[in-house]
Amino acid sequence: MDYNELEADILRLIVGATESGVRAFGEETVTRLVRPELLRGAAEDELTEEARAALTTACANVLTISAAELHDELATIYDGILVDDDLNPGVLTAIQALAHWQTYLERNRRGDLYELAIRSIEDVDHEVSADLDDILATPEMAAEYERIRRLLDPDAGQGTRDPLHVVPESRP
Repeated sequence: MDYNELEADILRLIVGATESGVRAFGEETVTRLVRPELLRGAAEDELTEEARAALTTACANVLTISAAELHDELATIYDGILVDDDLNPGVLTAIQALAHWQTYLERNRRGDLYELAIRSIEDVDHEVSADLDDILATPEMAAEYERIRRLLDPDAGQGTRDPLHVVPESRP
């Protein structure tokens, strides 16, 4: 599977998922993208003290914070960015994830969850440098894709069938 096919499949999964499925996917994915180890590499001169505190608070409370509170924390973070283009990749991933989660909470748009999925794929790619022509070639990328599929389409690959579908018996 190449990268474009992966993106298209993720979009298809998000569009076709149940409301509870997309919510569970969003919660698990945003939690994964704001994990503390992503923030450890941040340089002191990238964010003000207030911005670092807001980022830490938002990440630690991502599943319990309201959209309005998250909006305020993000405003503090944005105001406290001290570098132009060289923000630590882990910090950037966390900020992007928080922003998409905040707009999802506010507007309930699945497009924000699609963006979370893509950030999650990029996060794995940052670790393993996946081949864009065979994006699932590494075990890490294949595992991330399966995590996304499992959450958005729990019946995928389960061999489920339509209970209303009747197969006629063959007669001798």
